[in-house]
Amino acid sequence: MTRASPPVPVAQALSERVAEQLRQKITQGEFAPGQRLSEQALSESLGISRNTLREVFRMLTKDGLVRHAPNRGVFVAIPTIASIIDIYRVRRLIECQALSQAYPHHPAKKKMREAVENALRCRAGRDWVGVGTANMDFHRAIVELADSERLNLLFAPVLAELRLAFGLLRDAEFLHAPYVDMNVKILELAEAGEFAGAAAALTDYLVHSERIVLAVYARHISEAGWGS
Repeated sequence: MTRASPPVPVAQALSERVAEQLRQKITQGEFAPGQRLSEQALSESLGISRNTLREVFRMLTKDGLVRHAPNRGVFVAIPTIASIIDIYRVRRLIECQALSQAYPHHPAKKKMREAVENALRCRAGRDWVGVGTANMDFHRAIVELADSERLNLLFAPVLAELRLAFGLLRDAEFLHAPYVDMNVKILELAEAGEFAGAAAALTDYLVHSERIVLAVYARHISEAGWGS
Protein backbone atom coordinates (compact mmCIF):
# COMPACT_ATOMS: atom_id res chain seq x y z
CA MET A 1 0.00 0.00 0.00
CA THR A 2 1.41 3.39 -1.02
CA ARG A 3 1.60 6.00 1.68
CA ALA A 4 0.11 9.40 0.91
CA SER A 5 2.57 12.29 0.96
CA PRO A 6 2.25 14.45 4.08
CA PRO A 7 0.39 17.73 3.50
CA VAL A 8 2.54 20.81 2.88
CA PRO A 9 2.23 23.32 5.77
CA VAL A 10 0.14 26.37 4.86
CA ALA A 11 2.98 28.82 5.57
CA GLN A 12 5.40 26.85 3.39
CA ALA A 13 2.87 26.62 0.56
CA LEU A 14 2.34 30.40 0.71
CA SER A 15 6.08 31.08 0.66
CA GLU A 16 6.56 28.77 -2.33
CA ARG A 17 3.69 30.40 -4.19
CA VAL A 18 5.01 33.91 -3.59
CA ALA A 19 8.55 32.85 -4.51
CA GLU A 20 7.21 31.60 -7.85
CA GLN A 21 5.40 34.92 -8.37
CA LEU A 22 8.64 36.82 -7.86
CA ARG A 23 10.54 34.45 -10.17
CA GLN A 24 7.96 35.20 -12.83
CA LYS A 25 8.33 38.95 -12.29
CA ILE A 26 12.11 38.65 -12.65
CA THR A 27 11.69 36.53 -15.79
CA GLN A 28 9.36 39.18 -17.23
CA GLY A 29 11.96 41.89 -16.63
CA GLU A 30 10.11 43.67 -13.82
CA PHE A 31 13.17 43.77 -11.54
CA ALA A 32 16.57 45.09 -12.51
CA PRO A 33 19.83 43.37 -11.51
CA GLY A 34 21.28 45.09 -8.45
CA GLN A 35 17.93 46.66 -7.51
CA ARG A 36 17.32 47.00 -3.77
CA LEU A 37 14.13 45.26 -2.61
CA SER A 38 12.12 47.04 0.07
CA GLU A 39 10.65 44.60 2.59
CA GLN A 40 7.85 47.00 3.48
CA ALA A 41 6.85 47.81 -0.09
CA LEU A 42 7.00 44.20 -1.28
CA SER A 43 5.18 42.72 1.73
CA GLU A 44 2.39 45.29 1.26
CA SER A 45 2.09 44.81 -2.51
CA LEU A 46 2.08 41.00 -2.16
CA GLY A 47 -0.25 41.02 0.85
CA ILE A 48 2.06 38.93 3.04
CA SER A 49 3.87 39.37 6.34
CA ARG A 50 7.52 40.35 6.52
CA ASN A 51 8.33 36.98 8.07
CA THR A 52 6.83 35.23 5.05
CA LEU A 53 8.70 37.57 2.72
CA ARG A 54 11.98 36.78 4.48
CA GLU A 55 11.35 33.07 3.90
CA VAL A 56 10.68 33.88 0.23
CA PHE A 57 13.98 35.76 0.09
CA ARG A 58 15.76 32.70 1.50
CA MET A 59 14.27 30.58 -1.29
CA LEU A 60 15.27 33.06 -3.98
CA THR A 61 18.77 33.33 -2.50
CA LYS A 62 19.19 29.57 -3.02
CA ASP A 63 18.14 30.11 -6.64
CA GLY A 64 20.82 32.78 -7.04
CA LEU A 65 18.19 35.45 -7.76
CA VAL A 66 18.62 37.71 -4.72
CA ARG A 67 21.40 38.38 -2.24
CA HIS A 68 21.49 39.75 1.29
CA ALA A 69 24.01 42.48 2.05
CA PRO A 70 24.61 42.88 5.82
CA ASN A 71 23.32 46.20 7.13
CA ARG A 72 22.14 47.18 3.65
CA GLY A 73 19.23 44.91 2.82
CA VAL A 74 18.21 42.51 0.06
CA PHE A 75 19.14 43.10 -3.58
CA VAL A 76 18.32 41.48 -6.88
CA ALA A 77 21.38 39.44 -7.84
CA ILE A 78 23.87 40.43 -10.54
CA PRO A 79 24.88 37.28 -12.44
CA THR A 80 28.58 36.57 -12.80
CA ILE A 81 30.34 35.40 -15.94
CA ALA A 82 30.69 31.95 -14.33
CA SER A 83 26.94 31.77 -13.69
CA ILE A 84 26.16 32.82 -17.27
CA ILE A 85 28.40 30.05 -18.63
CA ASP A 86 26.63 27.58 -16.35
CA ILE A 87 23.18 28.83 -17.40
CA TYR A 88 23.97 28.14 -21.04
CA ARG A 89 25.39 24.72 -20.20
CA VAL A 90 22.13 23.83 -18.45
CA ARG A 91 20.10 25.23 -21.33
CA ARG A 92 21.91 23.10 -23.89
CA LEU A 93 21.46 19.97 -21.77
CA ILE A 94 17.76 20.52 -21.10
CA GLU A 95 16.33 22.43 -24.07
CA CYS A 96 18.10 20.63 -26.90
CA GLN A 97 17.27 17.21 -25.43
CA ALA A 98 13.62 18.17 -24.89
CA LEU A 99 13.32 19.40 -28.46
CA SER A 100 15.09 16.47 -30.11
CA GLN A 101 12.86 13.91 -28.36
CA ALA A 102 9.56 15.82 -28.51
CA TYR A 103 6.24 14.11 -29.20
CA PRO A 104 5.08 15.41 -32.62
CA HIS A 105 1.66 16.54 -31.40
CA HIS A 106 2.69 17.87 -28.00
CA PRO A 107 0.49 20.82 -26.91
CA ALA A 108 3.57 22.82 -25.88
CA LYS A 109 4.13 23.48 -29.59
CA LYS A 110 1.08 25.75 -29.48
CA LYS A 111 2.75 27.71 -26.68
CA MET A 112 5.88 28.00 -28.82
CA ARG A 113 3.75 29.38 -31.67
CA GLU A 114 1.99 31.85 -29.35
CA ALA A 115 5.33 33.06 -27.99
CA VAL A 116 6.75 33.59 -31.50
CA GLU A 117 3.66 35.49 -32.64
CA ASN A 118 3.83 37.66 -29.53
CA ALA A 119 7.53 38.36 -30.16
CA LEU A 120 6.79 39.40 -33.75
CA ARG A 121 4.07 41.81 -32.57
CA CYS A 122 6.36 43.28 -29.93
CA ARG A 123 9.22 43.65 -32.42
CA ALA A 124 6.92 45.49 -34.84
CA GLY A 125 6.05 47.87 -32.01
CA ARG A 126 9.69 48.13 -30.92
CA ASP A 127 8.74 46.81 -27.49
CA TRP A 128 12.05 45.11 -26.71
CA VAL A 129 11.13 44.25 -23.12
CA GLY A 130 8.09 42.47 -24.54
CA VAL A 131 10.27 40.68 -27.09
CA GLY A 132 12.50 39.50 -24.25
CA THR A 133 9.55 38.19 -22.27
CA ALA A 134 8.16 36.38 -25.32
CA ASN A 135 11.58 34.80 -25.80
CA MET A 136 11.49 33.52 -22.21
CA ASP A 137 8.03 32.03 -22.90
CA PHE A 138 9.31 30.33 -26.06
CA HIS A 139 12.14 28.58 -24.26
CA ARG A 140 9.94 27.63 -21.32
CA ALA A 141 7.60 25.95 -23.80
CA ILE A 142 10.52 24.02 -25.31
CA VAL A 143 11.30 22.56 -21.89
CA GLU A 144 7.62 21.62 -21.46
CA LEU A 145 8.05 19.32 -24.47
CA ALA A 146 9.92 16.96 -22.13
CA ASP A 147 6.76 16.35 -20.05
CA SER A 148 8.74 16.55 -16.81
CA GLU A 149 7.48 18.66 -13.94
CA ARG A 150 10.91 18.35 -12.30
CA LEU A 151 12.56 19.90 -15.36
CA ASN A 152 9.95 22.65 -15.47
CA LEU A 153 10.67 23.50 -11.82
CA LEU A 154 14.43 23.31 -12.37
CA PHE A 155 14.26 25.56 -15.43
CA ALA A 156 12.19 28.36 -13.84
CA PRO A 157 15.05 29.92 -11.81
CA VAL A 158 17.44 29.36 -14.73
CA LEU A 159 15.23 31.52 -16.95
CA ALA A 160 14.90 34.15 -14.24
CA GLU A 161 18.67 34.35 -13.80
CA LEU A 162 19.10 34.53 -17.57
CA ARG A 163 16.72 37.52 -17.69
CA LEU A 164 18.86 39.25 -15.07
CA ALA A 165 21.93 38.72 -17.26
CA PHE A 166 20.03 40.21 -20.20
CA GLY A 167 18.98 43.12 -18.00
CA LEU A 168 22.59 44.23 -17.60
CA LEU A 169 23.02 44.74 -21.34
CA ARG A 170 22.11 48.25 -22.45
CA ASP A 171 21.01 47.63 -26.03
CA ALA A 172 17.89 45.45 -25.79
CA GLU A 173 17.27 45.64 -29.55
CA PHE A 174 20.76 44.34 -30.31
CA LEU A 175 20.26 41.57 -27.77
CA HIS A 176 16.79 40.35 -28.75
CA ALA A 177 16.04 41.32 -32.38
CA PRO A 178 18.09 38.61 -34.16
CA TYR A 179 16.66 35.80 -32.07
CA VAL A 180 13.06 36.43 -33.08
CA ASP A 181 13.78 35.07 -36.56
CA MET A 182 15.87 32.25 -35.10
CA ASN A 183 12.92 31.24 -32.94
CA VAL A 184 10.70 31.31 -36.05
CA LYS A 185 13.10 28.91 -37.79
CA ILE A 186 13.17 26.52 -34.81
CA LEU A 187 9.37 26.62 -34.58
CA GLU A 188 8.93 25.90 -38.29
CA LEU A 189 11.23 22.88 -38.06
CA ALA A 190 9.37 21.59 -34.99
CA GLU A 191 5.97 22.08 -36.61
CA ALA A 192 7.23 20.15 -39.64
CA GLY A 193 8.21 17.28 -37.33
CA GLU A 194 11.91 17.82 -37.98
CA PHE A 195 12.89 17.73 -34.33
CA ALA A 196 16.50 16.69 -34.88
CA GLY A 197 16.99 19.67 -37.18
CA ALA A 198 15.22 21.95 -34.70
CA ALA A 199 17.50 20.75 -31.89
CA ALA A 200 20.60 21.31 -34.06
CA ALA A 201 19.40 24.83 -34.89
CA LEU A 202 18.78 25.48 -31.20
CA THR A 203 22.29 24.28 -30.32
CA ASP A 204 23.80 26.75 -32.79
CA TYR A 205 21.46 29.45 -31.49
CA LEU A 206 22.55 28.92 -27.88
CA VAL A 207 26.25 28.91 -28.77
CA HIS A 208 25.81 32.19 -30.66
CA SER A 209 23.73 33.75 -27.87
CA GLU A 210 26.24 32.76 -25.18
CA ARG A 211 29.12 34.30 -27.10
CA ILE A 212 27.24 37.58 -27.62
CA VAL A 213 26.07 37.83 -24.01
CA LEU A 214 29.50 37.03 -22.58
CA ALA A 215 31.33 39.43 -24.90
CA VAL A 216 29.00 42.35 -24.18
CA TYR A 217 28.78 41.50 -20.49
CA ALA A 218 32.55 41.31 -20.07
CA ARG A 219 32.89 44.76 -21.65
CA HIS A 220 30.30 46.20 -19.28
CA ILE A 221 32.00 44.63 -16.26
CA SER A 222 35.22 46.31 -17.31
CA GLU A 223 33.53 49.67 -17.82
CA ALA A 224 31.55 49.55 -14.58
CA GLY A 225 34.28 48.00 -12.46
CA TRP A 226 32.01 45.21 -11.19
CA GLY A 227 33.52 42.43 -9.19
CA SER A 228 32.51 38.80 -9.41
